[in-house]
Amino acid sequence: MCKDCGCNVKGHSHDHAHDHGHHHEHDHEHPHVERKTIELEVKVLAENDAHAEANRSWLSQHGVMAINLISSPGTGKTYLLERTLERLRGRVQCAVITGDQCTDNDARRLMGKGAMVKQIETINSCHLDAARVGALLPEVAGNGVKLLFIENIGNLVCPAAFDLGEHFKVALLSTTEGEDKPVKYPTLFSMAPVVVLTKMDLVPYLDWSLPKCRQYLNTIRPGVFVFELSAKTGAGLDAWIEYLEKLIKP
Repeated sequence: MCKDCGCNVKGHSHDHAHDHGHHHEHDHEHPHVERKTIELEVKVLAENDAHAEANRSWLSQHGVMAINLISSPGTGKTYLLERTLERLRGRVQCAVITGDQCTDNDARRLMGKGAMVKQIETINSCHLDAARVGALLPEVAGNGVKLLFIENIGNLVCPAAFDLGEHFKVALLSTTEGEDKPVKYPTLFSMAPVVVLTKMDLVPYLDWSLPKCRQYLNTIRPGVFVFELSAKTGAGLDAWIEYLEKLIKP
């Protein structure tokens, strides 16, 4: 995970291959390498967690509920957000921070739906971090916003390790990915109290079992709350929208 490699630490995105003119084999161990790795991991997580707590405090002070949407690429996060913003328009004031390594394609898709939208291009990093999210909060989530969606980069591994200051994580899993993703990527699914099963309209055309998928989900997180929906057909969207509206009610 990124917490181990430190890929989001500035100035450490390139490889180091220095030749000092001395060529000899090392048969002895280097315990200092392991120590430095542990120190880097602690530093990366501690710095991010400090920003995350500041974000959580800001959100609380401004009465904003924030959820962190995490899934594989192509699961349908952006499409679900499009339909969600359309349904909530005029009923709940929303905002979106969306992340991708490159392009602002997702932000352009979400604009015009009645919500403030900002895109973060992470370039080499495979996840959003709390500092970059926090820098946008006053601009994006001020002025009466009640519900903030953070659309993380498509990745089941690294985004799960980084707290962004959200209230909770929502894992999305599409029917086209198979039933066993929760047990293959348990970190995310153990941390997400809510899972959205997307592309349910494709079930008749797939070798996919809903009972098996639910079994895997409950193995990793007993009692997980699951939504079954299709953003394309609208099936199951009413329950999702009702749930989101209840989140912001006192």
